[in-house]
Amino acid sequence: MSFNIAIDGPSGAGKSTIAKRLANELSFVYVDTGAMYRAMALYFLREKIDPKDEKAIAAACPKIDITIAYQEGVQCVILNGENVNDYIRDEEVGIMASNTSIYADVRAKLTALQQKLAQTSNVIMDGRDIGTCVLPNAQVKIYLTAKVSARAARRYDELVKKGVEADYDQIETDIKDRDYRDMHREIAPLKQADDAILVDSSDMDIEQVLSVIKNIYEKAVLKGKE
Repeated sequence: MSFNIAIDGPSGAGKSTIAKRLANELSFVYVDTGAMYRAMALYFLREKIDPKDEKAIAAACPKIDITIAYQEGVQCVILNGENVNDYIRDEEVGIMASNTSIYADVRAKLTALQQKLAQTSNVIMDGRDIGTCVLPNAQVKIYLTAKVSARAARRYDELVKKGVEADYDQIETDIKDRDYRDMHREIAPLKQADDAILVDSSDMDIEQVLSVIKNIYEKAVLKGKE
């Protein structure tokens, strides 16, 4: 039987960073669900599809194939045969992903692929509805969050280090807006699963967060052997 770890939480809480490190240390498969949604969003942007046009979005879904591949130890998101790792982290793509992930056709396509992976492999998935919708039977569920100010500061520092011009106030506003959209969307809104453990990373560094979650995982493994 495969072991599944679900990590949910708002944008900028550090879900992907923690999930990748944890997967590496536990020898699990890391499935970046957010990247998969971003890959779909990239397709919609390239095709100049209006995010408000649900019919056009639905019609485009069957034309999209997204897979996860590892090349030299690096996880790559493959969109219709193209490695799109270098394109899916743009702010424009993130906004499109948030706006289009509300649609049933988009979610159904990706959820089926993600669930199939989880049935055959020990996986760690991070996103906004993993514990509530995608992997409701995951043995470990984490809700990783942080204050808006902490998340905005992290994003600002990240952009500055890359040499990208950044406006802290705009970043904070964008995060608040995205939180509202994610928490109030009709289909699979962002929320903490009833059996998920809350981890607030506002005042913790990566190593501290990793330590907390690994401890939760180890307790779950022991409980499963009882």
